[in-house]
Amino acid sequence: MTAVLVAAGAFLMTLVGGWVAHRTGDRRHLVLGLAAGLMLGVVAFDLLPEALAAAPDELHGVPQALLMFAAGFLVIHVIERAVAIHRGHEGEYAAHTHHHRPREQGIGLTAAAALVGHSVMDGFAIGAAFQAGGTVGTAVAIAVVSHDFADGFNTYTITRLYGNNRRRALTLLAADALAPITGAAITLLFTIPEQLLGLYLGFFAGFLLYLATSDILPEAHSPHPSRTTLLCTLLGVAFMWLVIGLAS
Repeated sequence: MTAVLVAAGAFLMTLVGGWVAHRTGDRRHLVLGLAAGLMLGVVAFDLLPEALAAAPDELHGVPQALLMFAAGFLVIHVIERAVAIHRGHEGEYAAHTHHHRPREQGIGLTAAAALVGHSVMDGFAIGAAFQAGGTVGTAVAIAVVSHDFADGFNTYTITRLYGNNRRRALTLLAADALAPITGAAITLLFTIPEQLLGLYLGFFAGFLLYLATSDILPEAHSPHPSRTTLLCTLLGVAFMWLVIGLAS
């Protein structure tokens, strides 16, 4: 039950992250810059290390987790090319923000749903860590609760970025907030195989990296190519480095 109570803290932090994203208003370019930094930090300092630790077996000389990482990146790239989101040069990124087609909105919903899935895995991580011992559980709980602020922030931002209305964004934010509690509760019944968890984390890391570098960063810099936006991205990466460092 301790794991479920800790997951409730993750629930609150996720909502706080989404509320901050919602309240930024005309500072949208700064929000996107920060979101990209947080996502890059999550991929580099959290998802990939966890994926490699859980699925280190190699296939033709490459860890399976990294193969899934590449697969995640390529899958979202193929999807975006198929729906012709990109127009061929950065000057047109701003235009696609204002003319969202249903398929483009679906990309945002899919990405947000993947973040919800990641938050379920966060709950699994909390539950499994407390099964391993109180000290391990506390360390993992600190990391998860801290970076669930970024999860809530990113869930709301990504959903809105692709033209979905506020109601959808808030609905997915609520789902993301409830996800860690769900994941932690499920671990009271059984645990997910470590190998499968590692493969999922690798795939999701690639998915998230593509969104951060191919969509969110260009979108952040197209209307306001400023040093402040770049600084927000650097701060997002540094924040995730600090969070993971404190928890390790």
